[in-house]
Formats: sequence, structure tokens, C-alpha cells
Amino acid sequence: MSKTLIIAEHDGSNLNPSTAKCASCAAAIGQDFDILVMGSSVNAIAEQAAAIDGAAGVTVVDAENLANPLAVNHAAEVVALAESYSHILGPSTTYGRDLMPRIAALLGVNQVSDISTVEGSHHFTRPIYAGNAIVDVHAPENVTVVATVRVASWKAAGNSGSAAIETRSASAPASANTRYVGLEAGGGERPDLQSAPRVVSAGRAMASEENFEMVYELADLIGAGVGASRAAVDAGYCPNDMQVGQTGKIIAPDLYIAFGISGAIQHITGIKDAGTIVAVNKDADAPIFEVADIGLVADLFTVIPEMKQLLS
Repeated sequence: MSKTLIIAEHDGSNLNPSTAKCASCAAAIGQDFDILVMGSSVNAIAEQAAAIDGAAGVTVVDAENLANPLAVNHAAEVVALAESYSHILGPSTTYGRDLMPRIAALLGVNQVSDISTVEGSHHFTRPIYAGNAIVDVHAPENVTVVATVRVASWKAAGNSGSAAIETRSASAPASANTRYVGLEAGGGERPDLQSAPRVVSAGRAMASEENFEMVYELADLIGAGVGASRAAVDAGYCPNDMQVGQTGKIIAPDLYIAFGISGAIQHITGIKDAGTIVAVNKDADAPIFEVADIGLVADLFTVIPEMKQLLS
């Protein structure tokens, strides 16, 4: 059957915007798609999924052992539904990158990673070499396509739909070999870095973990997520989960403000799909100015306090 299944990502309360972006990818493939919501007490999330434009239906698998995002438990439920679908899509977020390879392995197929455009039902493109080249990927037509969607490359589908919701029991018990310990997020109450419409980011020029507090304070004034360059993470100024770039998170906010980031190609790969890029750096020759929409040659230790004062 030529139909697509989208794996919904959520935090237990709200649907992650990556799900609506996967829906845009599924629509580009050109066939009907359903959305699978897994968790415990997720009726409200299922209603959010049902509102996504183009969704033919929403399947809810509600069980206590699915409450936490353990790939070993979630993958079993996806595989139980797989024979009804020709394509299975998940977001290229931390959750999707953990879950989708396990699904592919259980189905005995190769995974297609980071779909950025759809050229045909089994023909896709994705960036490689830090975004310096685009590769064509042709998936076999006689096996299920299991793929992650590069969410930075897709606009979210609308939310005026009204798909039917169907609830089914879990098909497998909890894994006996894996248990959920907990979730720690470095960003606190700030917007999730991968879905935030505004992101404030900083590099090694911050010089210390204490100085990085300036970035947090500015971000909080505009309701932004906070990111960092690899150099800042390696220096211990901020947690690893804040890293933006080729080996970190690929993001596409409406506004990206970079303080003291030189703009190595690995970092640019993570932000090139942002709507507006603002760069502040005292080095007028910093590579980031080549991709910035707005550039300011200035000392960040002067600019950030001035911005905070204007916004307060």
C-alpha cells in the first residue's frame, strides 16, 4: 500500500513542530499519510496531530511503557504497523535519530537520512560534506522506506485539519533490558533549540561560563532559545546539547543572532536555513559576515548590555 506513516514527537504535553514539518515532506511524496502518537495519556496530543493539514488519520498507542521516549519500546509499536505503509518518516531530531535506525534495523532495510527535498516517491536529496554538496538518494521501490526528515529544510504544515483518531493497544511489553532514568535539559524553561523561532548563540569569545550568563539573560528578554558554537562547548562555557552546527543541532529559526562566532563551515551548516542571520563580531573579516543578513563589527561585551537595556 502506498501510504506514509509519520512518527509524532512530543514532550508529553505538546506536539513538537517537527511533526508538522514531516507532514510537509509526506505531502511532497504525494500520498496519503497517517500520524502515529505514542505515549501515556496523550489524547490532547492526538488532537493536535489530527489538526495537521493533510493527515488522513491519527493512530494512538497509549500505554504506560510508552510514556518516555525509549526507542526500544517505541520501535516495536512502529514495526507492528509497518506492513500497512510504504514509507515511515520521523524527524531528524535527537528523538528521531535514536528511533528511526532501530526501526530500519528491525525491518531489515537501509535508512534514508535527512531528506531535504523530494524528487519522487523513492527519490530524495540530502546535504553532505557540511552542506557543500547535495546527494541524490534512490531508495528501492520494493521495500519500506524508513527515513528521517531534515526539519530545517521544511516549513510546518498548517493546523486546520480534522483527521479521525483511532486508539489501539500496545503490541509489545516494556523492554526488560532498558529502563528510563531521566531527562536533563540544559536550557531550563527556554524554548527548545531545534524548534525555537528565535535563537541567540555565542562562541568562544564569551571567554567564560560566567560571561555566558549575559547570553541567557538576553535570550530570556526576547523569548529565544540559546545555542553555542563547538568552540564554546569544548571550552566548557555551556552544555553539549546547546551546540549548533554539523556535529550539533541543525536549526532554522526565523531569527538567529550570533555573538563572537567566527563562522566556520561546520557552524554555518547548522544555521544556513535560518530566516534572518545577525552577526556581531569585532573581527571585520570573520567568515560569518559572508552569510549574515545583518552584520555589526563591534565588541559583544558592549553590544549585549546595550541590547539588554533597550529591551528591558
